[in-house]
Amino acid sequence: MPHTPRILWTDDEIDLLRPHVLFLEDKGYAVDTAANGADAINLVREQAYDLVLLDEQMPGMDGLETLTEIKRLRADVPVVMVTKSEEERLMEEALGERISDYLTKPVNPSQILLTCKRLLERTRLRQESTAQGYLQSFGEIGHAVDTARTADAWVTLYQRLVRYDMELQGDEGARQIFHDQYQKANRAFGQFVEDRYADWVATDRSRDDERPLLSHEVVAQHVLPHVEADDAPVVFFVIDCMRYDQWQMLRPLLQDRFDMQVDFHFGILPTATPYARNAIFSGLLPRDFVERFPQVWAGEDTEHSRNQHEELLLQQLVKRHRMQLNLRYDKLITTDDGRSFAQSVHNVTQHDLAAVVVNFVDILAHSRSDSDVLKELAPNEPAYRSLTRTWFEHSWLLEALQSLAAQGATVVLTTDHGAIRSLRSSKVIGDRETSTALRYKYGRNLQCDEEDAVFVRNPETFGLPQHSLSTNYIFAKEDFYFVYPTNFHHYENRYRDTMQHGGISMEEMMLPVATLTPKSRA
Repeated sequence: MPHTPRILWTDDEIDLLRPHVLFLEDKGYAVDTAANGADAINLVREQAYDLVLLDEQMPGMDGLETLTEIKRLRADVPVVMVTKSEEERLMEEALGERISDYLTKPVNPSQILLTCKRLLERTRLRQESTAQGYLQSFGEIGHAVDTARTADAWVTLYQRLVRYDMELQGDEGARQIFHDQYQKANRAFGQFVEDRYADWVATDRSRDDERPLLSHEVVAQHVLPHVEADDAPVVFFVIDCMRYDQWQMLRPLLQDRFDMQVDFHFGILPTATPYARNAIFSGLLPRDFVERFPQVWAGEDTEHSRNQHEELLLQQLVKRHRMQLNLRYDKLITTDDGRSFAQSVHNVTQHDLAAVVVNFVDILAHSRSDSDVLKELAPNEPAYRSLTRTWFEHSWLLEALQSLAAQGATVVLTTDHGAIRSLRSSKVIGDRETSTALRYKYGRNLQCDEEDAVFVRNPETFGLPQHSLSTNYIFAKEDFYFVYPTNFHHYENRYRDTMQHGGISMEEMMLPVATLTPKSRA
């Protein structure tokens, strides 16, 4: 049965308002009444209310005193103050979010009804409106998926899909339709990348307007121009494994301090830290990076062992651009690292360019894969996004960014790759030398279902290092993950519904580059 909203109306002349109470009850609300603040508090203590209507001027305990006690008992209940005059302090109370609204006496039934609907049903009405808007746009979005031929078209489509993904709540039917369409879009995006990626790698971006900015071009395009043009210090953040939808959750927490310009770059393949983040800091494709810095690439092939030289790579990149800069580099892995950075963030602005790698979001993605508790807290995409926002809202990183805004620093914030919730397995066959990642593999004589993956027989064409003459690469498309035939069902179940990266999907490849300019400099 649908929930019947329950209202508490407190007024010392409540008997005179009986017609208004009956009117609300006729409209489907359950209304309790109280003639004074003490009775209202007792009712709130015993009963959960969806809304409280509260007279400001009552004998004994007045409205504001009653409000304070109600909020102590039920901090989240919306309270509408009913007053005889529009006083400035009531507006201040509303702005301070102690009250949700106020009404001036005499009130009429329609006025009360509209206020109740707005406060009690706005979520449902907004959800219904969003679902209706999406269903009306279904055909248009489908056409956009079928006809997207450029990177810009895909970025525009992806932004639209993310907006619906974040807003489309409450209507399970509409969400299922959306899920199917989103999956179709990711399938088409995989084909788009398979068809175009070799051309992107082979073509200079200045000669092809339709070619997207790639990872290795981010610093030259979005960071160094600010160092040259701005008098202010520039701080470059790379938040490992941050998707665009996660950025959209963080953005509102920064908008009061910064003006923001958000662009996109496409993550290089594989969309994994050893490749993508080295590309960002070196300004080179993996193929050229390995040729120029073989000592960096040598050694154990793990997620982070090949990312220990990013400061050196950035120095070399700046040198190739014939710039002499006072550089600083920080890699923040633990919470203690982050707190220490935030406490001394004033030192960061003493450099022309500071680069900061933040590992927490990547740790969150991997921890969700390994922890039943985190998987319970974030069982789906909306919950995963909310978990990211909760961390950021109370994090040292937000504190540091606020401090940088106060110091007038320009902040460029991006990521090396995103991640996708991997839900479907795909069998792969390789020898014992094959790499171990779940969304991409390289090795000799790899075999897999080519419907599920992009198969790269000539790594050179994808800007990738060729470890031997017979090296192949495969990249999982959509939400597939690779599993070997041996103990297939065990590993299929183990890795299903984990956050993975390295393959080809909208989430992993279309990445925000946000330029944050402090409003204090405007």
